Amino acid sequence: MNVEPLNFARRRQSRRLAGSCRLCGANLVHTFVDLGMSPPCEDFRLEEQLDGVEHYYPLHVLVCDQCFLVQLKEYVPPEDIFTEYAYFSSYSSSWVAHAKAYCEMITKRLGLGSNSLVVELASNDGYLLQHFGPLGVPVLGIEPAANVAATAIEKGIPTRIEFFGVEAAHRLLAEGIQADLIVGNNVLAQVPDLNDFVAGIKLLLKPDGVVTLEFPHLERLIAENQFDTIYHEHFSYFSLLTVTEMARRHGLRVIDVEELPTHGGSLRVYLGHEDGPHPVSAVVGALLERERKRGFDHISGYEGFAARAERTKRDLLSFLISVKNEGARICGYGAPGKGNTLLNYCGIGTDFLDFTVDRNPYKHGRYTPGMHIPILPVEALDEARPDYILILPWNLKDEIVRQMQHVGGWGAKFIVPIPSVTVIDPRERLP
Repeated sequence: MNVEPLNFARRRQSRRLAGSCRLCGANLVHTFVDLGMSPPCEDFRLEEQLDGVEHYYPLHVLVCDQCFLVQLKEYVPPEDIFTEYAYFSSYSSSWVAHAKAYCEMITKRLGLGSNSLVVELASNDGYLLQHFGPLGVPVLGIEPAANVAATAIEKGIPTRIEFFGVEAAHRLLAEGIQADLIVGNNVLAQVPDLNDFVAGIKLLLKPDGVVTLEFPHLERLIAENQFDTIYHEHFSYFSLLTVTEMARRHGLRVIDVEELPTHGGSLRVYLGHEDGPHPVSAVVGALLERERKRGFDHISGYEGFAARAERTKRDLLSFLISVKNEGARICGYGAPGKGNTLLNYCGIGTDFLDFTVDRNPYKHGRYTPGMHIPILPVEALDEARPDYILILPWNLKDEIVRQMQHVGGWGAKFIVPIPSVTVIDPRERLP
């Protein structure tokens, strides 16, 4: 095999797609992984739209060789993604339980009370802020998607419908509003202008205030081959090293960090003002050192991921082809963003999956972007009685297998695609 022309083509493609790093401004010339062309992952289609034009954009991920931010270019404007959003956080019971536990913990840790203010950025449908009410802590949500914000407002949660950044922070300051706690769960990755977003946080935060940001940890993404967590609404993918640099650029510092099991492995990072009163926990330095040992401070630490993604694609397709050739019927469970990346990258359409199901009624009667797989209520699985169920939100596999254990009664098995193809027989997994 002549390797040099292939390497030259990849270098040329990287140069063609190169731009400036959204954090430090350095030129981007290194490919992390290229997942081909895909439509926006939340662009679910109505039946009358199936014959219409569908826009596809590159899922070509680059890595900065200066600050090591892994990132997509802004192919799709945030307004096109988030003005009407298909993801409602409250439809995951485990995620709501995670949010409730966080609210109880952070209220006690920071001594929050009736004179405090919690501001959540990308507050969605109020899945988190609703838990501060019984604790007597005032809240304010900021959410750009009007359809999900409306659900929060119906719950009695004060919510402003707008994107957050410096301008929004100045408007709040003009009203005398500052936050004791700013919460950002799985929003950091969805911000194309990181510097504007973090500068806004700096302005809105009280001198002794605390910020907590949760986001999928790049270390776990790489180690566990989570390539399907890459999609157009996720502009950036973070290590603690990069978040530390991001905070430093805006007069903030990382004061603590926790490793969480959510979303396939996340970090909860605590930030405070650089000159603030909060000491820095020893676990921060320990995790930074671990990331350095894994090569995250050198471009070579990001090589090899693309080859693993390609191998998983081949293995998954080989398995699906083999069971379909044996006459098996396969359906999906879930229609998450990550699932749509997987389906489009692997070319899995209705020739493999009859349909998929989801707990979110907003998605019922719609079709997945690109592959146009019908999305039905969960009860459709009981009627179809498939032989295999492909779990697309694999990070919730334990919750899903528990909820759907009864499918073992007709012999159905679950397929988990990430980090590698695994088959779960619910009759063997649970008593």
